[in-house]
Amino acid sequence: MVNILINWLLSAVSLMVVAQVVRGFDVTSFGTALIAALVIGLVNATVGLFLKIVTFPLTLVTLGIFWFVINALMLKLVAALVSGFTIQGFLPAFFGAIVLSLVNVFFKAVTARYRVKE
Repeated sequence: MVNILINWLLSAVSLMVVAQVVRGFDVTSFGTALIAALVIGLVNATVGLFLKIVTFPLTLVTLGIFWFVINALMLKLVAALVSGFTIQGFLPAFFGAIVLSLVNVFFKAVTARYRVKE
């Protein structure tokens, strides 16, 4: 449970970082980032999983790059659902997906040794 909360908080911080780095990717507050991070998790667990399974052959052909397209589409979907989280076009969503992945990998690497063993 503690790890889930840590992941949620770090995902919200990641969204705030992306909003500072990618033009056209806007998060109005940390509260909005928390809500968006929660919705992103739910969308990835449902719609995202389905899309990644269906588009797996295309992902193989593009050596994984197509997953960023799927993640960008998911971010656009979440931006449509969460007030205060806006993405102005596909390119900010695409670059936002890349930066979000990199920031999440960084946070997971930094916090790996401090995770609670359940």
